[in-house]
Amino acid sequence: MQNSLLSDLPLRDVVFYTLRQSILTGELKPGERLMEIHLADKLGVSRTPVREAIRRLELEGLVTMFPRRGAEVAQITEKSMCDVLEVRRTLDALCAELACDRITENGLACLKQACDYFEQCVGTKDTRKIAQADVSLHDIIVEATGNQRLIQLVNNLSEQMYRYRFEYIKDESRHDNLVNEHRMIYESIVKRDKAKAAEAARLHIDNQEKSIIRQIRLEQENAGKKRIRNRV
Repeated sequence: MQNSLLSDLPLRDVVFYTLRQSILTGELKPGERLMEIHLADKLGVSRTPVREAIRRLELEGLVTMFPRRGAEVAQITEKSMCDVLEVRRTLDALCAELACDRITENGLACLKQACDYFEQCVGTKDTRKIAQADVSLHDIIVEATGNQRLIQLVNNLSEQMYRYRFEYIKDESRHDNLVNEHRMIYESIVKRDKAKAAEAARLHIDNQEKSIIRQIRLEQENAGKKRIRNRV
């Protein structure tokens, strides 16, 4: 959420959205402890809005509470990631199919610009900028469906999806693939080829899932090695 929008919100909401964004972008890392006093000092607020924000983040599944340990940023697990992407895969394929039928010429022009802009952002190596450009591109396809119920369903998953998308985008070796996958989706929609558009949308999610699983397993392996070293 942009700072201009945050300034209009009550303090408790500002703290909530600030912490939430820090978790979604990986600034606050999975497993990191959320110390109320430290966060309150960092944000320049009392502990009360921080405590309220942590409770709200727990309800969203972004924070985990442990007895005697307090709050930690929720881990990104294969199960939680696969659950989200399983739903998003189906919704994205449906959005691509409907966009083939319903997108306007202006919508196609916007989608082309979004693809070009995404490629420019990839060149900057700025992970946050790339992630935002990726969200904007997919939003054009979703909005093109004109189906408000579908748009609402996708938006409900968008925050959780952002966390996984960010993990994927951090892997620079996948950037060229991302550019090509977006082009495949765009070209399929331009041709009004519903089957290819849906297939390209599913492939886009499948590749994201495989990449994140590799990262999760690598991080688990490294954590295991670290624990062994600490025992020696």
